[in-house]
Amino acid sequence: MPLVEIHGVRKIYRMAEDEVRALDGVDLVIESGEFIAIIGPSGSGKSTLMHLVGCLDSPTEGKVVLDGEDISRASPNALAAIRNRKIGFIFQSFNLLPRLDVVQNVELPLIYAGFSARERRERARRALEHVGLSNRARHRPSQLSGGQCQRVAIARALVNDPRIVFADEPTGNLDTATGESILALFRDLSRQGRTIVLVTHDPKIAAQASRRIEIRDGKIVN
Repeated sequence: MPLVEIHGVRKIYRMAEDEVRALDGVDLVIESGEFIAIIGPSGSGKSTLMHLVGCLDSPTEGKVVLDGEDISRASPNALAAIRNRKIGFIFQSFNLLPRLDVVQNVELPLIYAGFSARERRERARRALEHVGLSNRARHRPSQLSGGQCQRVAIARALVNDPRIVFADEPTGNLDTATGESILALFRDLSRQGRTIVLVTHDPKIAAQASRRIEIRDGKIVN
C-alpha cells in the first residue's frame, strides 16, 4: 500500500471576489521509503501540497490518504493528532526556541505526545546522536552555527519516528558547503528507509532526490 495517495485534489482560496486555485486537480502517489523532491517556482502550489499531506490544511475537493487513512475531511483536532504521530517537519528558518537548549528543543514533539520525561530525554539524545550533535545537547541555538541549528531541527523532526518527513527549503539559509552536508544527511536517512519529501525551487537541490515532482500553476507537469 502506498504511504500517500492523492486523487483529484483541488485547493481554492477565496479572497474578496477573487478565486485562487492553489492546486488544480493533483494526483500523486508516494511509496514508503521514497526520497522525492517537489519543485516549482514561488506560488506554484508546492507548499500548499505539503500542507495538505502534512495535515496542516484540508483540500477543497478530492481525496488525500496518508498511511491508509483518509484525512481529506478530518477535523483540525484529528489532523493535529495525526501530524504529531506520523509527520516530521524541517523548515528553512529552523524554528528553534531560543530559551531552550538543544535537547529541550528536540524533546518538544514528545511532550505533546505524552511521553515521560525520562523517555523524552533518551529519545532526544538518540536523535541528536543520529545527526552528529550529541556533544551540543546543552547548548542554546544562539551558540550554534546555521548548519548545527538545522541538524537540531532534523533531530526534532525524527524524534517521534514519523512515517514521513517534509523538508521545506531546508538549505535556504545555509552556505553552499553546509547545505551540501545537510543534503548528504537526507540521503543517509533515505538509505535507512525514511520517507522524505523535499520542497524546493532549486533544480540542483531537487536533483539530490531519487524522484522529482514538478508543479506549476497548481498542476503537476511531469
